[in-house]
Amino acid sequence: MPKPNEAELAEYAARRARLMQAIGEQAVAIVPAAREVIRNRDVHYRFRQDSDFWYLTGFPEPEAIAVLAPGRKEGAYLLFVRPRNPEREIWDGRRAGPEGAVRDYGADQAFPLEEFERRLPGLLGGRARLHYTLGEHPHWDARITACLRELRELARRGPAAPEAVVSLDVTLHEQRLIKSAHELALIRHACEVSAVAHRRALAMARPGVYEWQLAAEIHHEFESNGLEPGYGSIVGAGDNACILHYVENSAPLKAGELVLIDAGGEYRGYTADITRTAPVGGRYSGPQRAVYEVVLAAQKAAIAELKPGNSSARPHEVATRVLTEGMVALGLLPGNGSASVDELIAQEKYKRFFMHGTGHWLGMDVHDVGRYKLDGQPRVFQPGMVMTVEPGLYIAPGAEGVDPRFHGIGVRIEDDVLVGTDGPQVLTSGVPKDIDDVEALMAG
Repeated sequence: MPKPNEAELAEYAARRARLMQAIGEQAVAIVPAAREVIRNRDVHYRFRQDSDFWYLTGFPEPEAIAVLAPGRKEGAYLLFVRPRNPEREIWDGRRAGPEGAVRDYGADQAFPLEEFERRLPGLLGGRARLHYTLGEHPHWDARITACLRELRELARRGPAAPEAVVSLDVTLHEQRLIKSAHELALIRHACEVSAVAHRRALAMARPGVYEWQLAAEIHHEFESNGLEPGYGSIVGAGDNACILHYVENSAPLKAGELVLIDAGGEYRGYTADITRTAPVGGRYSGPQRAVYEVVLAAQKAAIAELKPGNSSARPHEVATRVLTEGMVALGLLPGNGSASVDELIAQEKYKRFFMHGTGHWLGMDVHDVGRYKLDGQPRVFQPGMVMTVEPGLYIAPGAEGVDPRFHGIGVRIEDDVLVGTDGPQVLTSGVPKDIDDVEALMAG
């Protein structure tokens, strides 16, 4: 990943300043980077930085630690990083080292990682609160709690240990929930490239093509534009579309089937998340069209609810009602009239065919951080939030009591939506979803 430019450095600095203002000068925050993970033998998984650490620092290397100490006279922002090592850099790539952490990444001070434990008592002593999320980084949990225990034992002769350890999530994840203009530009780019990737894959979704070949088309588009997959791409044809997290991507496409593609590219830490369901033969069959129309109506109704001041629970409530009404009309669920629909929803009978939520926050994580409820109540939408809207219907092969014409039909339609000041803005509209438009794309 390239070094941050001046605008990006200013963005990271502003984020740190907001966090330090929120925790106050009596507190200190510790944020570890991700560690490298072995895939097999001496081969590592491709490294991906911890989102919280990345959000605050922009520092791309593993095994680093950021410390934010508001009011510290020597500098409030410290980085502990791997030292320069010419031999290891030949094998594994360049390291910034402490000097580069200051020069290129805006740290006030930086030290070799091995100095962290020695300097930790001086950073914690005299602070009332430590903001650190226990359980997320087991490697550091024991070292930090040992330091706290040592400080408490020495409290009568030196600076007091922090009286409270507060999960950093409480403050930082709420901050991450509202996207800045800089973040939205990155998300928009991820969405635009991901939309092109979906169109490219759908255009070659013909009988005899394998699921993995469509995934390859998508990933080619990602990497050609500086993106990588934001999550494991799902390409499910036929019955496989009824498996929510299907990732084998190994079956051939067959004429008359649907293919469901759920894929999104990540750009500089921010990911898209798009799903489309299209007919392999070029045209939806009667039963496929009927199911698809219900899901599309539910999605459009849910998107309309992403307005400032609306309850964040409304998209799911609205989508669930439209889907349940559609399931009754299709004969998937028994009933007639609004009273029976209310009862089906109250009894959660719809979950037989619609078993997941309608959306989730989106940002640096595909299932991004931020609470959905405040004080036990659904929070309201605010400008700058980004949420997916992804209703679906999944009718398993051989579903008992269901017209066989619907067996094996799985449909999900997903877009990424910004809560704008004037209402919802669909960021992934570059992929068609209306039936005529999808069929036109499939026809070439």
